[in-house]
Formats: sequence, C-alpha cells, structure tokens
Amino acid sequence: MDSDEDMHHIDTDLPSLSSLDKGKGKAVLHDESEDKSARRDDTLPWVEKYRPVTLDDVVSHKDITGTIERFIEKNRLPHLLFYGPPGTGKTSTIIAVARRIYGPTFRKQILELNASDDRGIDVVREQIKQFAETRTLFAKGFKLIILDEADMMTTAAQAALRRVIEQYTKNVRFCIICNYVNKITPAIQSRCTRFRFSPLPIVEVQKRLNHVVEAESVNLTDDGKAALLKLSKGDMRRALNVLQACHAAYERIGETEIYTCTGSPHPSDIEAIINSMLSEEFTASHQKINALKIDRGLALQDLLSGAYEYVDTIEFPPAARVYLLDQLATTEYRLSAGADEKIQLTALLGAFKNTVELTAKAKSKE
Repeated sequence: MDSDEDMHHIDTDLPSLSSLDKGKGKAVLHDESEDKSARRDDTLPWVEKYRPVTLDDVVSHKDITGTIERFIEKNRLPHLLFYGPPGTGKTSTIIAVARRIYGPTFRKQILELNASDDRGIDVVREQIKQFAETRTLFAKGFKLIILDEADMMTTAAQAALRRVIEQYTKNVRFCIICNYVNKITPAIQSRCTRFRFSPLPIVEVQKRLNHVVEAESVNLTDDGKAALLKLSKGDMRRALNVLQACHAAYERIGETEIYTCTGSPHPSDIEAIINSMLSEEFTASHQKINALKIDRGLALQDLLSGAYEYVDTIEFPPAARVYLLDQLATTEYRLSAGADEKIQLTALLGAFKNTVELTAKAKSKE
C-alpha cells in the first residue's frame, strides 16, 4: 500500500520556516525591483500602490505585528482570525506575513478567497480541501489559506471548514478575516488566535496621507486635510480612495471639494439646519430644510450623522439631551426599516422643538 506521503501531491516550491536564513533570523522579504515598478505604476489605485510591503510598514497595530513576528521566528504560527472595521490593515497584514515567510514567490504558496468568490460548502469541500491536501517536501513547511470577508460564509460552509482546519493542520495555516466576529461560529473562533484591528489613530492616517500627498504632488489644503481625516474615521482605504478621486477631479483640494466628492453634507449646512430647527418657527424651518436638501442633494441619513456630531457641541440640560439623542436614534432606525423620509424629517423637526421646550422648562426651574 502506498504511504501517506505518496497519496498526496508533493509541492517542492514551498519553503519551511526552518529553511529561512537562520543567520539573520529573517526570510527574503520581497523583490525590491518588483515593488519599485509597482510604485511607478500610475494606473494602480493608491490603496494598492501604497499597500504595506513588510510587517514594519503596517500602520499602527505594532502589538499585533510584533506578536506574529515572534510566532514566525519560533516556527509556531497558529491559525489566525483577524477582525475589525474596514480599512484598518487586516488584509495588508496577512499579505505582509506571507511575503515575510515565503519571499517574492509568496503568491504560489497561498490560496486567497474573497467575498466575490463562491464560498459555499462545495468550495470548502473541493477547492480549499484540494489545496490543503498538497503536502510540502519539508517536514515543517506549510501553506497559507486566506479567507477574506469570511463573515459572508454560510453556516454550512463554516461547519465544513471546521473539519478541514482540524484535518490539515500539519501542512496548512488558515487566516480568517472578517468585519464582524460574531458572524463566525464559536467552533472556528476557538481554533484560531484572534486579533482585533481597531480603527487607525488619526495621527497614523495623517502620516500615511502626508507621504502619499508628497509622492503624488497633491495640492491639498490644510482645511481639506482636516476634512479628509474627519471623514475617514480611521479607515485608511476610504481616506486614500477619496484623496485619489479628488486629485483626479480638482486642481486644488479644499474642504468643500472633499465634502462634494464624498457626497457628505458640509458642516456649514448641518449647522444651518440644526440652528433653524432650534430657533425658527416650525413651518418656516421645514420649508428651509427641504429647500436646502433639494439644493444640496442631501439625504436625511447623512443629516442625522452630522446632526449627532453637531448636537454634541451644544449645551443642553441632561433630560433634553437624552430625549434628543433618543429621537435621533429612533429616526435612524425607522429610516433603516424603510420609513418615509419626509415623515421622518417632520418627526425629527418636532423632536427638536420638544427639546427646546424641555430646555426652557429646565432653565425656569433653576
């Protein structure tokens, strides 16, 4: 009878961690000429053009990259589970890990499946299983399977994946990437080492933006940069995409251009709407807000987000603030459930009028 090794495919291209440069303790990181040519490619989206190459290039998350670096050096890389908001470096980190382990030919040693791929139970049983079955020539070598946006996988596919992870641990490591960890079954979570990628600090986003602005000769004003950082909310991908879109559309990028390009309401419009709700008569305020919405092409959902941030800067008695925040949350929920926007705008205006009355009552009692 054939041995277990003969029954499986042999892949001689795959290096093991033990075959890395032991003198330096590091593998060949990447092909410098390949990266330089990518940097010169003007057709690439900036998100790809400036994607981190090594673990040291990954913005923030030094505790995560440091831990993974120690795993690699000790040849003890576990199955990984990366979760957190979009644009925080999850995919960039695992690609840098693959390059760190396998060198410039890392693409041959990984199987990467994204949400755009069919990842039902058949894919797990066939494609992933077939890739996982390929044995390596080195005793300690392993391949890497990256499941990006894994929270979109069906429950049946995750159940099948659980068995595959157990069966092929000797020669395969899985990296499961998702935005919402609660959508990953507990059985898979328990088999992985979890790392949470929090939103990037604004300071770190600003550093990378400054580098891209200088490299691409972008004419970005100070108020434009402040608006871009505010809208990014720690999402590096969103920041770079908006910057590239504005650079293509405008010679000079200021605050107005950033808000116009993203379709977000300008803070001055939000301020005008909120002040109108608080101070003007109901009918006059309603007409003014409707006219402004039509003129600027604003959606009530966007106004709610801006209103929440602006209300935070206004002084209200505690009872009035609690009431208003509750009404903002209720209106947002109704909109998500498909409620009529015109009716919800009227209800929101009524909530602001009630807040004014609650504020007046609280002041009269003082």
